Amino acid sequence: MAQEAVGAKRLILFFSPNGTIHNHWRPTGSGDSFLFQPGSILEPLTSLKDDLIVLDGIDFHGVTNHEEGMAAMLTGGGGLNTVSAGKSLDQHVAQQLNAGLKFPSLDLSVQTSAWGASTQTRMLYSEPGKHLPPDDNPLNVYERMFGTLAPGAGEVDKLLIRRQSVLDLVAWELKDLQKKLGAEDKARLEQHLEALQTVEASLQPPSGTCDPPEPMVGLPHLQNDQFPEVLKAQVDLMVVALACGMTRVASLQCSHTVGPPVFSWIGLTDGHHSLSHSGDENLSGVADYVKAERWFSEQFAYLVQKLKDTPEPDGEGTMLENSAILWCQELGDGRMHDCSSVPFVIAGQANGHFQTGQYLDCGGAPHQQLLVSMCHAMGLDNTTFGNPAYGEGPLEVLS
Repeated sequence: MAQEAVGAKRLILFFSPNGTIHNHWRPTGSGDSFLFQPGSILEPLTSLKDDLIVLDGIDFHGVTNHEEGMAAMLTGGGGLNTVSAGKSLDQHVAQQLNAGLKFPSLDLSVQTSAWGASTQTRMLYSEPGKHLPPDDNPLNVYERMFGTLAPGAGEVDKLLIRRQSVLDLVAWELKDLQKKLGAEDKARLEQHLEALQTVEASLQPPSGTCDPPEPMVGLPHLQNDQFPEVLKAQVDLMVVALACGMTRVASLQCSHTVGPPVFSWIGLTDGHHSLSHSGDENLSGVADYVKAERWFSEQFAYLVQKLKDTPEPDGEGTMLENSAILWCQELGDGRMHDCSSVPFVIAGQANGHFQTGQYLDCGGAPHQQLLVSMCHAMGLDNTTFGNPAYGEGPLEVLS
């Protein structure tokens, strides 16, 4: 049963891999009196501090290491018989909103396809064990959003009419067939009809103002050194899609667990995953890892600032004020391969649902409660998410 959201107008997920080093990540102070330490991982977020909630002390219970952390991060380890039916947060929210937009969810990434599809490289799930592929090519994303490059208006209209005609014919034939089937076959056919409705929605022109950015033609999106350009292009496309009403749910996955990118654009020579295992005695390795993590903070800041600078298309305030944004990771201290005290940052007030400008200690709370809190921010009322054995209800510190 679809639910009408009364909270945030949009949900955005931002992922970076391989955990953190807590003493270089944690702010000083607590509550609404905190500071990002000079030189720390989160310091690039200083100008946005009042728009954030930094969450410390959230644990993935019953989960450890890269792959398990990646699989549980957004699903909470739920099975088919749970409230979320094994879906990741984005897919559950999209299904419950049932918004009928061009994209039920827009799933973007940076350099995730080279290693193929596996538990290491995927964070989104439609059901237990069935992960969804994000799109890591900005040109593909552009064409999905706006059509092929530079066709005439008349050509676009004709193409839409042809595609719509085919869908209308198929839907009519399926409904006619439905009258002749038994109960089990009717149920399967209903799923096909729902899928057709999703395709049909994707053919409709977007609502709202939708000025396409310049397409990244010829961008070698899988080349290591193009990582910054691809990430920026994906953020820009995501914000446009959200602003012009193409979707209400979007995610951006920056690489993947055990991810190999070498941050050559900031002068590093070792891969991100390798740096994430630098022990405290390896001062240069730790310094380089902090430098890489600060760069991810800068990219998250770019996304948040862009939403803050964009007026709400159909209302008051800014897109940031009406959004629920979660920066998530799959590990706590990556050197320990554990999922204790996994770092999370919330951005945006979620249309008044969140009181931002806080640094909160969650005291080892299960991350299933954070996933419930994000659902509530979107106007849903579920009391569990994922495996209910590890915890029910929202995070107390956010209530």
